[in-house]
Amino acid sequence: MIEHSLNYRPRVVSPPGETLSDLLQEREITQVELARRMGRPPNAINEIVLGNKEITEDSALELERVLGTPAHFWLAREAKYREFLARERDAKKTDGRIQWLEQLPLKALQSMGELPNGRLTASFKASLVEPALRFFGVASPEGWENQYQRVQVAFRRSNPKEQTNNAAITAWLRLGEVQASKMRLAPYSAERLQASIADMRALSTQNASAIHSSLTQLCADAGVVLLFVPPIAGTHVSGVARWLGDRPVIQLSLLGKWNDRFWFSFFHEVAHILKHPKKAVFLDDASAGHATALPDEIEADRFASETLINAAQERQLGQISHTSQSIVQFAQHIGIHPGIVVGRLQHMGLLPQASVLNTLKDRYSLSAADSQT
Repeated sequence: MIEHSLNYRPRVVSPPGETLSDLLQEREITQVELARRMGRPPNAINEIVLGNKEITEDSALELERVLGTPAHFWLAREAKYREFLARERDAKKTDGRIQWLEQLPLKALQSMGELPNGRLTASFKASLVEPALRFFGVASPEGWENQYQRVQVAFRRSNPKEQTNNAAITAWLRLGEVQASKMRLAPYSAERLQASIADMRALSTQNASAIHSSLTQLCADAGVVLLFVPPIAGTHVSGVARWLGDRPVIQLSLLGKWNDRFWFSFFHEVAHILKHPKKAVFLDDASAGHATALPDEIEADRFASETLINAAQERQLGQISHTSQSIVQFAQHIGIHPGIVVGRLQHMGLLPQASVLNTLKDRYSLSAADSQT
């Protein structure tokens, strides 16, 4: 969220030399006399008065001795003036940064409270450059390119034809990075993660409102960050698995998430954490189906499928009648939500996607305000 600074930032800051000049006039001391008392050449004092020469730590101490004004006063005035000049120079670069800004999903970031609200006129966009840079934690568009092009190189796209808006994807990933940076978990343990899978699967039978905290805690106990981040249009990313330093992160958008897709996506990301390279950023799109030629994606699909309904259970599933009662009974028998059973029957081609049995599915939603399912 946007942090509003309480520090007063004046539009114009005068050089400390003006204060020095006023003080000299008040005490009826000439620049030449001050130079003699400080053991400096007169032109050095004149350069300070004009703002062309900085007041250093040494000259601040000398001014303190000659004029009685504390050294920290002069150093603070000098620092504020130099900061003002730096901001003035930086502000002149704004026009050149608008092109970078316009590729970002500005309206989405505004709606999430990450950028100030306002109509996106040319003048207002100029005011968004600074908060946008702060949101990404970079000093300039060049810094953004250096940091996030490096991340993009690691992208493993499950739906490359659609997952082309790198700026939107990067913004969505950054939302997760900000959340993850605030979390403190136990060290990652693949053994604990593997051991908790059965308990995670069992949560599918719970009410949607009860899943978030329990699933997040099971992940945290294994040292895995689980994040629910609102989707951003144009990303075509339902979930991602990645590592931030030594911390594995699973980030889910709940984009159009029926519960069968949610649980498949979740265990798909778990597979990436358990089995695949740490340097990769796996961008997954549950709406694209399971057809992929990437070996890591095929393995993750297989892991998710087997976790939810294993091969033996799937053979039994192929023999039940396609009625609500039969599906509910089968789901209870294997300890899983009936909506997941319906989804598997559809994936097997035994039920149409528009089946009336879709009423057995739950739909999870994500509140941007509290990140709850």
